[in-house]
Amino acid sequence: MQFAGRSPETDVSPGAWVAAAVRPFGEHVVGGLVPPVFPAYARVFHPAARYVGLEDVDVTWAEVAAANRTVAHPAMEWGSITGAMEFFDEADQSPLWDGAPAMGHLPESVARRLAEVLARHTTTPEDCWFGVWSGFAALVADAPTLALPGREHWLVRGPLGLAAANLAQEPAEQGASLWWPADRAWFVATDIDLVSTYVGGTRACVDDVLAAAGLETSEVSPTQRVTWDADRVNPPPFDAPD
Repeated sequence: MQFAGRSPETDVSPGAWVAAAVRPFGEHVVGGLVPPVFPAYARVFHPAARYVGLEDVDVTWAEVAAANRTVAHPAMEWGSITGAMEFFDEADQSPLWDGAPAMGHLPESVARRLAEVLARHTTTPEDCWFGVWSGFAALVADAPTLALPGREHWLVRGPLGLAAANLAQEPAEQGASLWWPADRAWFVATDIDLVSTYVGGTRACVDDVLAAAGLETSEVSPTQRVTWDADRVNPPPFDAPD
């Protein structure tokens, strides 16, 4: 199988530095997704969507928190700001929002905006690596995988623009789970179970991400937890797992 017209790499050793650096999967922290080797980190919140005719309008987590009288903060979690775990995929709060934030997939429009920012902070924008989780049902490839704690990924090599490409066969849709440039100036991770994406990079790079128009972001630390119960400011969802 090819991903956006590119065959998976047979040599996954360029990802060995990632496997060697990330924290154990069971810690469930940012550093378990993004190697904790960078000076700064940012969280990119996947927007919810409001359906206006044939258009999808982005709705920020801050808007959702305000409407639900909860608090927007760097460690907020979707279930806590909305009040229920069911709002991850089975319900909406129309007319505020109709579609929940994409889980395990950075929306194409957000990926494009993020890539535009990150392009300014690498010397190798035409030579980047992309990881595709090997467990997606719509994706099957006969190639070696990069083994990370809790996850295995096929690797694809290409220009930075591939970050916004659909790597699955239509009508399925799936973006890269991991991406980084050959010069390792930054790293991006979208875990399959999360509705946020995490970025590690230089201080200047992360400052640029935090200031970027069209992205809802917060600065985080590599020790911040990423699970649904990481929000210690808002009440837990009423239907939270035991």
